[in-house]
Amino acid sequence: MKTHHYIFLTAALFVIVFYDQEMGVNLGILAIVYALLTLFKTPERNRTRTFLILFVTSLLSSFAFIWYRDFPSLLAVVSSILLLGYRSRNRKLKILFLIPVFIINSFTSIFRFFSFDAWLPKKNISGVWQKTLAFVVIPLVFISIFFGIYSAGSDHFAALFTDYELDINVWQLLSLSVLGFFIAFNYWNYAVERFIYKNNYLLDDNFNNKSRVQKATYSFLDLDAERTSGVISFICLNILLVFFIITYNYEQFYEVSKTPVQLSEETHERVNAVIISIVMAVMVIMFYFKSGFNFDPKAKLMKILARIWIILNAILVLSAALKNYEYIITYGFTYKRLGVLAFLLLALIGLALTLIKIQKQKRNAFLFNVMTWYFYGTILACSYVNWGGIITSQNMKRKDFAVEYHLEQISFSERRLLKYADEKKDLQLKKKILEKVKEEKAKPFLSKILYYETLKE
Repeated sequence: MKTHHYIFLTAALFVIVFYDQEMGVNLGILAIVYALLTLFKTPERNRTRTFLILFVTSLLSSFAFIWYRDFPSLLAVVSSILLLGYRSRNRKLKILFLIPVFIINSFTSIFRFFSFDAWLPKKNISGVWQKTLAFVVIPLVFISIFFGIYSAGSDHFAALFTDYELDINVWQLLSLSVLGFFIAFNYWNYAVERFIYKNNYLLDDNFNNKSRVQKATYSFLDLDAERTSGVISFICLNILLVFFIITYNYEQFYEVSKTPVQLSEETHERVNAVIISIVMAVMVIMFYFKSGFNFDPKAKLMKILARIWIILNAILVLSAALKNYEYIITYGFTYKRLGVLAFLLLALIGLALTLIKIQKQKRNAFLFNVMTWYFYGTILACSYVNWGGIITSQNMKRKDFAVEYHLEQISFSERRLLKYADEKKDLQLKKKILEKVKEEKAKPFLSKILYYETLKE
């Protein structure tokens, strides 16, 4: 099949699965079709290990969305399909260019659409296809557009057609057709601008030979002054961080106990301070180790001080994680508290990668390239696992278990709550849950969330 076949096929499928439906199973089916067609269309030389892993995660993300249909699974399936399509055509282009490529294509798609020679077959189409395109498709598109315009501009014109019962929502059909074509066109026929290809080297993980030459970064500072500045900065920052860790841990573990609300506010404030501190710490190291200092034989002391600072920052992260864990043990699991642990884990990974960057003499781009994949992995973990079920099952063991909170605020907790209702013989709670399950099961197949289909009424 040619590019235009993929575009028209997936655009038509988009209309078929979404017409008069809510988002649910339909998006999962569409994503699976996109993934399979991408695998079929991708040449053998581009089917790298990364591409095949993305193909598998695209399928898993599609099934996760079919099962849960929540925001994490939506984010996972969209990012997986975009990464898969991007990797299918660009084996060596850095993954960080994905967002600018698709943003640029979204704005230029209208111009690329009218460049018919670039995406439609250059040879003449003969026979049935030519007549269908010329006599049906093109006139129908123009008639639909102007019908909508004229109906909006004249009530009498619109009234001419009110006597006819046509069980088709024209506006929805037209909107879905435009949106489906827009998505398909930009997925199968996106273009990478030449300046992106030219600047791809800027995101390489390793330095080239020219970057290894020892020279001052700034014209107003010579090499010795810049090196000394780094040593002084890291000595002061290490001393400052040691005092901060001491006071931080004293406030967390030794001060007088406070109310749950005060403790919650302070815990989140401190965790935010830690995360900002880690981001700033990595940026400072990137500032000093961006070029020649990675290969400077006289910068050994600065490297040692930088490693010490990374270790101290890791201790700070672990302190915050320990306090958050204590907070969970005391007051129970919530999405925010699990999210804090996830952010702190990513912070530790960032510090470890920064240490590797100094040790292996990598460029700053190495941190962004690798952390992008870790963020993607975090999205996948959030979408594949029923965290609501875990939160509910753990909090059910507590004496202060808040049933209404878990029913209304925690997603996909119904299975655990039904078990809880049976154990406590709470018929009112069981009735509420079953009513919600019944509403979900009553939806059309393409709009369903399959999680609820597995629950017995």
